[in-house]
Amino acid sequence: MTTIYDVSELAGVSLATVSRVMNKNANVSDKTRQKVVNAMEQLGYRPSAIAKGLASNRSSSVGVLISELHGPFYGSMMSAVEAELRKFDIHAIIAAGHSNAEKEAESIEFLLTRRCDALILWVESVPDRYLVELAKRDTPIVVLGRKIAKITKNCVSLNNEEGGYLAARYLLEQGHRKIAYISGPLWKGDTQDRLSGHKRALAEYGVKFNTKLHCEGDYREEGGFRGMTELLGLRNTFSAVVCGNDEMAAGAMTSARDAGLSIPEDLSVVGFDNLVYARYLYPKLSTINYPVREMAQMAARWVLKHVYKNQRLVATNIFEPELVARDSVQQFRR
Repeated sequence: MTTIYDVSELAGVSLATVSRVMNKNANVSDKTRQKVVNAMEQLGYRPSAIAKGLASNRSSSVGVLISELHGPFYGSMMSAVEAELRKFDIHAIIAAGHSNAEKEAESIEFLLTRRCDALILWVESVPDRYLVELAKRDTPIVVLGRKIAKITKNCVSLNNEEGGYLAARYLLEQGHRKIAYISGPLWKGDTQDRLSGHKRALAEYGVKFNTKLHCEGDYREEGGFRGMTELLGLRNTFSAVVCGNDEMAAGAMTSARDAGLSIPEDLSVVGFDNLVYARYLYPKLSTINYPVREMAQMAARWVLKHVYKNQRLVATNIFEPELVARDSVQQFRR
C-alpha cells in the first residue's frame, strides 16, 4: 500500500511539505506543489485524514456539541456548522448534551478524545467556570448562544434581553396591557434574559408584571399547550401572550383554539426564534428572529479563522434580534 512516506521520497521533499500540499497550505511554492501532486498521481496515492494531519498536527475535524438532535432549531444549527466547515474540507463530529451538566461534560470529554482541532459548544447546564477552565486547555473552543464575561472573545451570542423587550413592546404598541407570558425553564440564562426584557418593556409603559399571568414552560410544543391551558384555567383575563419560543407558541395556539378562542381576534400571540414553520402556522406567527443559522456559521468561521488561520474570514460575536410582524397579533379593541 502506498503511503505518504512513498510520496515524500519520490517527490524529494519532507513529510511536512507533502502534508502542507494535501492541506492546501499556501506556504508551498507552485513548483514544489506540482512535484508532490505528480508523485501522488504516479503512485496512485489518495491521502487519508490521518496522513493530512501528520505534519500539521490537525485531524481536520471539529467537535460540535448541541442540546438535542431533533427539532428545526438544532437542525438548522448543525446544518449551518457542517456546511461552513465542509467548504474547507473540515468535518464535524456531533454529540448531544441533553441540557444536563453531567452529560454535557461527558460529551465534551468524548469529543476531546476524538482529537478534534476545536470544539463548537451549545451548552446550557455546565457552569461558566467550567467553560472558562476548558478554554485554557489545548483545544480551542467557541461557545454558541451564550455570553461569558471572562471568555467573551470565544462566544457567539444573541442579545436575548433585547429580544424579550421587542416582543412585549410590540404588543404594548398595539394597545395590549394584560399580557400573559409562557417562559422557558427559569434556570436557563436565555429564559432569564428574555423575561428581563419583557419586564423592561412593561415598565416603560407603566404596566406591572403580573406573576399570575406567568407560566414556566419547557421550550417544547407540549409545554406551550400546558402553559396556555393552565393560564386559561385560572380565569385571569388577558388579551395577548408572549411565548419563550415558537414551539411553545404553536402549542399555546392549539390550546387556545381548543378553548374556543380565535387568533388574533380573541388572543394575540408572539413567539421567539422565527423557525421556518412560523410563517406556515395559521395565522402566520409574529415572532422574534433568532438568526441561529447565521450564528452557527459565524461559530464555524471563528474556528476557521483562529484555528485553521483563514484570516480572510470575518468573525462577529454579538447578534441582535429583530421583530417579525405577521398575522397572529391584532390591535387591542376595548
